[in-house]
Amino acid sequence: MPPSLSRLFTVIIRERLLWMFSVLAIGLALLDPRPWAQYRRWLELPTLLSLVALIVTIEGIRVSGYVQRVAKAVVHRTHSVRALALWLVLAAALLSMVLTNDVSLFLVVPLTVALGHESPLPVQRLVIFEALAVNAGSTLSPIGNPQNLLLWHHSGLSLPAFMLQMMPTFLVMLSLLLLLTAFMFESRPLHTGVGQGSAGAQPWPALGIVSAGLLLGVVGLLQLGAAGVACALVLLVFALAFRRILLRVDWMLLATFAVMFVGLGHLAQWSFVHTLAQLPDWREPLVLYLGGIVLSQLVSNVPATIFLSHYTGNTMALAVAVNVGGFGLGIGSLANLIALRLEGKPGGLAAFHRISLPFLFACAPLVWLAQRWPA
Repeated sequence: MPPSLSRLFTVIIRERLLWMFSVLAIGLALLDPRPWAQYRRWLELPTLLSLVALIVTIEGIRVSGYVQRVAKAVVHRTHSVRALALWLVLAAALLSMVLTNDVSLFLVVPLTVALGHESPLPVQRLVIFEALAVNAGSTLSPIGNPQNLLLWHHSGLSLPAFMLQMMPTFLVMLSLLLLLTAFMFESRPLHTGVGQGSAGAQPWPALGIVSAGLLLGVVGLLQLGAAGVACALVLLVFALAFRRILLRVDWMLLATFAVMFVGLGHLAQWSFVHTLAQLPDWREPLVLYLGGIVLSQLVSNVPATIFLSHYTGNTMALAVAVNVGGFGLGIGSLANLIALRLEGKPGGLAAFHRISLPFLFACAPLVWLAQRWPA
């Protein structure tokens, strides 16, 4: 195969979700043409602009090197595999509240793989638990994952009010995950050479300070509903001061979200699907809860959120359902697939399902019992 065709084939395989949702959006546009105003509404522009601002600032934080240095310093002071596992799970969960679930994995998983080169560790199992951790941690934060960001915009709630609504779900998930982590990892001593001549890349102070300040500013602007201002500010600062960081941003991921919003928004309003989707009573919390979990297992929780948001006004109950739906099958959350791809060893998906499916079956009823269900 010629090199150019080989590269094209690699891109198509890597960005298969982008092409799949592009085909859906274009196909529906041909089958069921709509006015341009509807396509603009389906694009969810405030959410998309918020994602651009967050992803660019987070890339700046990641490249600055400070988070990795702090992580390595803490790991160097950890003395057992169980303690390391608990620390990595907590770190992944906490980072995901601010840096989003996907980006947190880009920080924690490479560190875990590097530790596996220096000490005999169950790296694949650690990465699986980190995937579960970012799904649990991001549940609490309105900027922790794309489905929360979308539903936060729809809910009209303040940041503290959103977090208060999600707190019972988050506490159940994290408590259950920490118990399972303590059970699944041994307390044997940890022997590692982290911190001994392997400090990693030199930090970039200016980038770290500016990115952290911008992140705080972005969160404040999003709270005020100024997603466009936040996006413009971030792009302007990075274009003037850190242009090469913009080249590292995963723009294909943002394109995937854009066509996903349009395609699924159109699909939800297509007369055939619209009729089928109206058969269940989505006003009933249990129907919405189970429907959100099941649909997440089939199409991932972000598309499930986009689809179901057209049929229910109970945004917080939907947020609970699709966040729980991130567990279970690997496709339940894109973060699961990202974690396994970063770890790279064969058999990862099967190993993931052996842990994640039982976790879903235990977590779902406990969340249902603990969560408050506003009408």
